[in-house]
Amino acid sequence: RKCCSSDSLPSSSKREWKPLEDRSCTDIPWLLLFILFCIGMGFICGFSVATGAAARLVSGYDSYGNICGQKNAKLEAIPNSGMDHTHRKYVFFLDPCNLDLINRKIKSVALCVTACPRQELKTLSDVQKFAEMNGSALCSYNLKPSEYTTSSKASVLCPKLPVPASAPIPFFHRCAPVNISCYAKFAEALITFVSDNSVLHRLISGVMTSKEIILGLCLLSLVLSMILMVIIRYISRVLVWILTILVILGSLGGTGVLWWLYAKQRRSPKETVIPEQLQIAEDNLRALLIYAISATVFTVILFLIMLVMRKRVALTIALFHVAGKVFIHLPLLVFQPFWTFFALVLFWAYWIMTLLFLGTTGSAVQNEQGFVEFKVSGPLQYMWWYHVVGLIWISEFILACQQMTVAGAVVTYYFTRDKRNLPFTPILASVNRLIRYHLGTVAKGSFIITLVKIPRMILMYMHSQLKGKENACARCVLKSCICCLWCLEKCLNYLNQNAYTATAINSTNFCTSAKDAFVILVENALRVAAINTVGDFMLFLGKVLIVCSTGLAGIMLLNYQQDYTVWVLPLIIVCLFAFLVAHCFLSIYEMVVDVLFLCFAIDTKYNDGSPGREFYMDKVLMEFVENSRKAMKEAGKGGVADARELKPMVGGDEAVAGLQEFHFHFLSLSVFTDCTSSGEALVICITQDVLLFLFVCLPITWIAEFLSQLRSPSVKVS
Repeated sequence: RKCCSSDSLPSSSKREWKPLEDRSCTDIPWLLLFILFCIGMGFICGFSVATGAAARLVSGYDSYGNICGQKNAKLEAIPNSGMDHTHRKYVFFLDPCNLDLINRKIKSVALCVTACPRQELKTLSDVQKFAEMNGSALCSYNLKPSEYTTSSKASVLCPKLPVPASAPIPFFHRCAPVNISCYAKFAEALITFVSDNSVLHRLISGVMTSKEIILGLCLLSLVLSMILMVIIRYISRVLVWILTILVILGSLGGTGVLWWLYAKQRRSPKETVIPEQLQIAEDNLRALLIYAISATVFTVILFLIMLVMRKRVALTIALFHVAGKVFIHLPLLVFQPFWTFFALVLFWAYWIMTLLFLGTTGSAVQNEQGFVEFKVSGPLQYMWWYHVVGLIWISEFILACQQMTVAGAVVTYYFTRDKRNLPFTPILASVNRLIRYHLGTVAKGSFIITLVKIPRMILMYMHSQLKGKENACARCVLKSCICCLWCLEKCLNYLNQNAYTATAINSTNFCTSAKDAFVILVENALRVAAINTVGDFMLFLGKVLIVCSTGLAGIMLLNYQQDYTVWVLPLIIVCLFAFLVAHCFLSIYEMVVDVLFLCFAIDTKYNDGSPGREFYMDKVLMEFVENSRKAMKEAGKGGVADARELKPMVGGDEAVAGLQEFHFHFLSLSVFTDCTSSGEALVICITQDVLLFLFVCLPITWIAEFLSQLRSPSVKVS
């Protein structure tokens, strides 16, 4: 093993794959660049703290530049500055609900007060009584409490009536309204598509009323994800069929329950419902109809896909079985999402705190109203952009570290012939190799993703700002660019993951690993399309199962309080959280499957089973390959090929035939749907379906057939 020496980068002649035999540092310049970038992030945080922003952020400051809870120095030409606020520790806003969404701040005079009003103050007399009893003056410093009810300026210098009950925010000493009405108004300003504000109020009240159920259902999704990971680990052979049957039953059951609830509520008498609850009942009925139609369409599409892929389900079982063995030998893989999420939360907390520091740093400047704002001038004002780039790059770096750690552990498992010789903790061994040798490779790969993500985010911001102002052509160009960058980002993410696997195998730099992985993937294009598509689809079914189970439980629980709340938004929140949790856990399984496939492709390319070049692959995977070859020969797919030849796991002709079968079912379903629901527009709808079939489906089939003719020669197996 060598590190940081003159021969740390492999020479061009060294192209033999030697798994786990040779280790060297990779992409050292990129590691140094990443370290310098992190030092710059630290400088931004240190600068914001050193310039007094930490005190202004934690203790708060009034509209005259005085920090609450301490003595202050006089600011030149600023009235009411330099006051002693030792006993005034809280920031109070005269109009806390007056929000400036563009500049992201409260458009209100801020004062330092002794205590926050815990109860609503309806009149100036109540404000005066509060000041006399608590010693907390809520009006401007220039107005004495005895003048609150007599001065003509009291309407301007005192808080807006009624003063809402408020409580100090922990650690930040700001008086925040206890009632959520301010937040509802804030949401109304953000959600512009809501024309009736009462709808939004009902949605927010639905979330607040159902918060215990939402929390319980989110916990249920976490438990179901853990249970599914245990099932994958121990019964991977039957998992595919179990998931298929459960998803069929779950989708049918969920769709049936939705239609049953819709029919039940529609038949319920409206005369017995009080007027206040009538609108809620109508909203629930409309939401049930939308959910039921969406579930029906989803179920039909899901059945079509499963109908086309039914012949390929068996091809996934062996690969899932090997992945299940990996989780048995590497149980710490299950906890990878927790460590990654914990690292991301820590970094995001640091990033948000630094962002808040930056918002209060700089020199005091008097604005048009005569109040104090803190602004940074000169080159330092561009620290915001540096900080935003740091958010993307370091977040991608943490995710890439997870990919490299998983790849290193699975590679160690695959290329260790005697599994009894595995390290005690392959995950920790992989982390050790990552830190010692490959941090530069991870930094480079994450930087490439950052370069693609930043332009896409800029275009998305431009699209949101120009919404309703640009013409149709500009809108189409923007959306096309955003879509292309998104596709490029997904492709680079997949290539990066395989590049990390190649680096974990042969300890080559990022560019060499990406090139080698790309060559392997191109040579096995049909295998990639077959195994990854079927495997990812089965994992997607697992996510669907968790979402359907959580959503079904949510429907049954929320249905008992349908008279008191609109549960459209709570159900959406629960389903989104369930999908996020399921994705976090099953993405680890997806990584393991992808790494195993690349290891298998390299194994079959550079080994032939002869002495000295024995296969590393698991016996189950080899049996699967042999069974697949025999099945293809029996079906007439093998031709007169040599019996020892290793064919692609799915033939090109079979893939094209499956694609044609799917297109046929899709066209039949579309025409049937048009005939039953289109009415007068039947001719137009059928014409659209036929044009879609001719100009989209058929070209896709022709391209797939053309690619199947270009597949690489078969690999000989001794």
